[in-house]
Amino acid sequence: MATVTGPTASSHDHGVRAHADVAPGEIAVGVVVGRASEYFDFFVYGIASALVFPSVFFPFMDRLHGTLYAFAIFALAFIARPLGTVLFMSIQTRWGQGAKLTIALFLLGTATAGMAFLPGYDKLGVFAIVLLAFFRILQGIAMGGSWDGLPSLLALNTPKERRGWYSMLGQLGAPVGFIVAASVFAFLYANLSEQDLLSWGWRYPFFVAFAINVVALFARLRLVVADEYQSKMGELELEPTPIGELFRVKGRHVVVGAFAALASYALFHIVTIFPLSWITLYSDQSIVGFLSVQILGGFIAAAGIVASGIIADRVGRARTLGGLAVCIAMFSGFAPTLMAGGATGQKAFILIGFALLGLSYGQAAGAVTANFGRRYRYTGAALTADLAWLIGAAFAPLVALGLCSQFGLAWLGAYLLSGAIGTLAALGINRAMNYKS
Repeated sequence: MATVTGPTASSHDHGVRAHADVAPGEIAVGVVVGRASEYFDFFVYGIASALVFPSVFFPFMDRLHGTLYAFAIFALAFIARPLGTVLFMSIQTRWGQGAKLTIALFLLGTATAGMAFLPGYDKLGVFAIVLLAFFRILQGIAMGGSWDGLPSLLALNTPKERRGWYSMLGQLGAPVGFIVAASVFAFLYANLSEQDLLSWGWRYPFFVAFAINVVALFARLRLVVADEYQSKMGELELEPTPIGELFRVKGRHVVVGAFAALASYALFHIVTIFPLSWITLYSDQSIVGFLSVQILGGFIAAAGIVASGIIADRVGRARTLGGLAVCIAMFSGFAPTLMAGGATGQKAFILIGFALLGLSYGQAAGAVTANFGRRYRYTGAALTADLAWLIGAAFAPLVALGLCSQFGLAWLGAYLLSGAIGTLAALGINRAMNYKS
């Protein structure tokens, strides 16, 4: 296990630790813990924006437009996330990775707790909405700053023939975070009256998120500040590089990498957040029952992520990502029919969608980050992920609900198809660039 050495460690001891083996399994645990806590925060907000925030912060609007406004604020975090990455890269350069991660996760916890204490529109009026947007932006900045480089360390510190397997481990944080967040909301809906839920019950998941962040902070700090990990990060050149230099030298790879994961990221909120808003608006289904189906979907997604590691190690990560993009394109053809097919069709949409999400998302992160080389990988991988979330997932609930409510569910299929086309185009461009080089 990694240990943190005190300042009195001798130079000889430090030299020995610098060459100590860094266990991939231990890195993977740190990645899963960190990502699960972050995803829990974001899913708590996402679920609340579909189920609770329209009534709490936008009671002066009809349910549809209140939900659309809540989804617009939902997107603010993804817009702010690249800014957070740039800001906290500077903090890491000046004060170190431990300070960066501590500040970022405390900022994330503070923003989340701030939402928990935030009065609704009936108490503060429009100022409540302004504060909600402010805390959401802080969440995005903190998420950008929480990049610790452990996924890149994991990818570079494992055998090449096993990189698909180890790369998928970090992605397990997404279904874990969703399962826990959805379970908390299902419990609240099952045990509270609507009045209690809208008055105080919705705040409970945000308090839980703050507590989880504190635990995750110490779990991750234990890894990132340990001498052997810092030495290995330095050996592999996993450290910040100037943003201007990155885009000047590797800018095209940042853009291609962001679009390479588009199919998976477009599907991400289409099966998690959007359906909750749709069934609330246009169905009489039980929220608890629907959340239970989504929780089952979360377990299916986790199994899909594990399977993606096995598949990728056999056929290659890029081929896996491309093959799943084709599957998502096929799914887009009958997704509108399923969503319009009542409770049975909607359950099928959720379960099939989560299966495809797990298989594709398992290899969505870092499938083309080898293009950055060692020098630019740390910063390049962070900004690539930020842009992938921004163009693929940030506006998915807002766009899908807005288009489908106005023009019909056929636009749901069009949205998913556009993501699949984006992934296939990016992978083709990436292959052509590598062939020329």
